[in-house]
Amino acid sequence: MGGVKFGTDGWRAVISEDYTFDNVKLVAQAVSDYVKEALTSSQEAKVKDKRFVIGYDTRFLSDKYAELVACVMAANGIKVILSDRPTPTPSVSFAITDKGLIGGVMITASHNPARYNGIKYKAYFGGSAGPQITKKLEAGLGKNEPAFMDKKEAVAKGLISTEDIISKHLAFIRSYAKIALLKKTRLKVLVDSMYGTGNDYIAELLKDGKCKVDTIHNEKNPGFGGINPEPIMPNLKELAEKTKKGKYDLGIATDGDADRLGIALPNGKLLTGHKVMSLLLLHLLEDRSMTGGVVQTLCGTVLINKVCDKYGLKRYETPVGFKYICELMLKEDILIGGEETGGVAFKNSIPERDGVLSGLLMLEMMAMRKKKMLRILEDVDDEYGTFEYRRLDLRYPDDKKAKLMAYLRNNPLKEVLGKKVVDINRLDGEKFICEDSSWLMMRLSGTEPILRVYAEASSEKKAFAILDFGKKLAEGM
Repeated sequence: MGGVKFGTDGWRAVISEDYTFDNVKLVAQAVSDYVKEALTSSQEAKVKDKRFVIGYDTRFLSDKYAELVACVMAANGIKVILSDRPTPTPSVSFAITDKGLIGGVMITASHNPARYNGIKYKAYFGGSAGPQITKKLEAGLGKNEPAFMDKKEAVAKGLISTEDIISKHLAFIRSYAKIALLKKTRLKVLVDSMYGTGNDYIAELLKDGKCKVDTIHNEKNPGFGGINPEPIMPNLKELAEKTKKGKYDLGIATDGDADRLGIALPNGKLLTGHKVMSLLLLHLLEDRSMTGGVVQTLCGTVLINKVCDKYGLKRYETPVGFKYICELMLKEDILIGGEETGGVAFKNSIPERDGVLSGLLMLEMMAMRKKKMLRILEDVDDEYGTFEYRRLDLRYPDDKKAKLMAYLRNNPLKEVLGKKVVDINRLDGEKFICEDSSWLMMRLSGTEPILRVYAEASSEKKAFAILDFGKKLAEGM
């Protein structure tokens, strides 16, 4: 039990250390207990379909962990839909909203290294569970001995059914994105699914048209080819090189569970998650004439703020973790919500990140503007200025973590590399905002033993200099 703790997006742990079959059973029983209680005493009681859905990614034994969770829940009398194959996380969320289910879980460690696995809980509204749910799940760990029913028996009793939950999600994407326009547009695209659940779905959606889509890493590989399935450098080095060498109009990557997006440009460079979200916001506003508020996490970009100021959009800021963005999307009129890692959700869709849909909307922006992406980026820089964001993840000793954060609280920085600090935001970590709009942020990861150092400035060189400043400060503790 001590090895189970829900972080920014569910529970993640190293396979065979804390992520064991016994601990997965404990979590499955806690989920079952929560669902049974919720069915009688909360919003969940109003859902039209009392079943629960379980999806899983391409990691080692993910299908077996998913089956184990299903068998525990079946033993608790809960009817379960088990995905018939590795599943994008947004497909699980879409199934919940489409069918009106009680909730679901996704067996995945998302972008974490291959040695990790995890469990994401998706609530009845089709999005990440907030603290009010995850705290109940944690509190329920070990309260009841995990029940278990053999899968064959559960299937015979109608408690477990294996179904395709991906096709209807793809049908929704087909209706949301302008697929007909994309098929008429002559684009050359390279898609890297990073051995994850993104598979070849973008190619499938755009087949039989003028848009030519080539794919890499769309086969199952539990070791992810020796890289982390996170769509950032150096994990996307091959995509970036092939996009440039092959003269592709765009390179698109989805992470391990296909809820995040990475973009490679024709010049071999990668877009940051900030630029991806900014472009998607501008596309919805200017090309699709959509309206609504904008929500990003504390480590979001100044560029988003400038776009919001120009168009008079209400903007929101949350701690790191998509569950906080999801909460706002359920309460407010939100056009787009996203985080710096390339996870973005959209109005009139599920309150959940969707890498496949995000990638198609990036292509749609090029098609509707009849411009190459590099030209679009030049236009954005001319209009709003240049903002370069960078992040550094440091393995950081546990005995230094509390000391560092306490030091920054008690001795806040007055300047960063000669620029005066004019504001400090402590919503999640320590963020120091300077007079020239550059900023430095330091935050402890909620899912890994890592200190994250974030920076944004008017040039890549300045952003890296701020990162180095933060690194030296942390290492000097």
